[in-house]
Amino acid sequence: MKILISRIIKTSLDRIGRNPFHTIAAIVVMFLVLFAASFFSLVLLGSSVVLTYFESKPQVTAFLTDDVSTAEVENIKNELLKTGTVTDIKYISKDEALKIYKEQHKDEPILTEFVTAEILPASIEVSSSDINKLTEIAELLKNERGVDEVVFAKDIIDTLNQWITTLRNIGVVSGLFLVVVAILTILIVISLNISLHKDEIEIMALVGASPFYIRAPFILEGAIYGIIAALLALIATVLTLGYLSPFLKEIFVGIPLFPLPLSLYFYLILAEITLGIILGATGAVIATRKYLQV
Repeated sequence: MKILISRIIKTSLDRIGRNPFHTIAAIVVMFLVLFAASFFSLVLLGSSVVLTYFESKPQVTAFLTDDVSTAEVENIKNELLKTGTVTDIKYISKDEALKIYKEQHKDEPILTEFVTAEILPASIEVSSSDINKLTEIAELLKNERGVDEVVFAKDIIDTLNQWITTLRNIGVVSGLFLVVVAILTILIVISLNISLHKDEIEIMALVGASPFYIRAPFILEGAIYGIIAALLALIATVLTLGYLSPFLKEIFVGIPLFPLPLSLYFYLILAEITLGIILGATGAVIATRKYLQV
């Protein structure tokens, strides 16, 4: 069995070496497919992190009038809790609002010099477990006595949701198209290799070689194309991330996108190689079934 496997591997490697242009064409196409898959996966993952970040922040803020009483604040909290979707309610007093304001503008002393607690409004910050309930919560707050203005992040979150949905749809359509292209490319390359080794295959069949022994090197060849393309795609993905990281950190300051966990790279390697092998082997299997009459 070991001898059989070693011969299959040797035959595959020999055929790959004998047809460098076919090899390069197959690897380049599969590389583009796998790199695109990595890119879309990371973009979707990053978008989900950004969305989770905004969802975890206070999503509705109600600014209170100066004459609101403690009893009225407690009543507002109780009304919010009755909705059953509120996960957190935080009261920000005027003094706390001043501290937050000064912290946000600590590098701009001119903006804080004449600001006092008296001119800043107290507020209630509300987080909900259901994004779809934000409008209902905002309307509830607007109707409460002691509430001056209501601001909520529904527009931001809705935009992010739409963006993620659009990216997912683009990724699925593009991914299916590229997968078909990759399989067709492997099919064509393996078919050409079968034609080039037609005499050799006929001799092997005449001397009693089994269909498995004849087909296996071509299937392994397709899998090897996938593995090489996966490793190249992984390298390209890591280099691209390294190049874009400084810019992304500036754009998404405060959002925990970086550093990427090491486990992510492990899953990326596993997914790339698995997908590469599946695509390469699938194209080869189709080619051998269609063009190898053994």
